[in-house]
Formats: sequence, structure tokens, C-alpha cells
Amino acid sequence: MFSKEEAAVLRKEFWTSFGKSFPRKWLLYNTEVKGFSFKFVAGRKNAAVCLDIENPDELVNLLYFDQMLSLKVLLETEIPEVIFDAVYELESGKKIHRIYVPFDGKFSIHNKNTWRDCFEFFMETMPKFEDFYHEYEDVIKNI
Repeated sequence: MFSKEEAAVLRKEFWTSFGKSFPRKWLLYNTEVKGFSFKFVAGRKNAAVCLDIENPDELVNLLYFDQMLSLKVLLETEIPEVIFDAVYELESGKKIHRIYVPFDGKFSIHNKNTWRDCFEFFMETMPKFEDFYHEYEDVIKNI
């Protein structure tokens, strides 16, 4: 097991290594929609590419999630393995709406031997999410 400090160092090394290995400007929080952001997630046992909907106003969250549900078939055409979760619970206990693609390979942020496959998954999956957002941005924002 790793101490909190060792785990923090590994997390920092993981993200630094990803950024240096695959330098790119990602969309992430720059959607111009409050509470509508793309995220890379990497943990002790799993990784994912996510679209999180977490506006402070729950009604707005529901409207954006419904808007994404209306585009679900189109998104599944681009990313068949995408999962829509209307009530995703974060480690903090906070509940959000999450649309995500889990990494299906063996992964642990604590095992450097699994990092490369995860990095490649991130590089393959996030651009599909970003392209979809850019293509349907007007529809998504039209709530």
C-alpha cells in the first residue's frame, strides 16, 4: 500500500507524464456552459473519459442531461461504449449527471505498467467526445 504522500506523488507523476507524452490543448472546462465539462479520470482501479453535468442549479442539470439524451443515438454512433448515468455518485458523495466511457483494460494509477494503455485510451476517446460536442454544440446549448 502507498502512503497518502506516495499516492499523491504518483498521481502527480501520472498526469505530468500524460501531459508531456501527449501535449495537446483539450476542451475540458472550456465549453462555455456552466457546469458542463469534460474530464479525464484515473483512480486506483479504473479510468474513464467523462462529460460531467454539475451546474449548481439542478433544473439546469436536468435540462442539459435531457438534451444529451436526445442526442444519445448520435453519440452512440461515434462512441458505442458510452454510458449515460443520471445519478452518478462521486467519491465525495456528491451526485452528478455523468456521460462517460470507462477504460476496459487493466489499470491502476499506482501501477506505472498500466499507464501507457490508459494514455492511449484517453487520446483515442476524448477527441471523439470533443468532436461530438463541436458538431452539436448549438443543439446542446439550446435549452
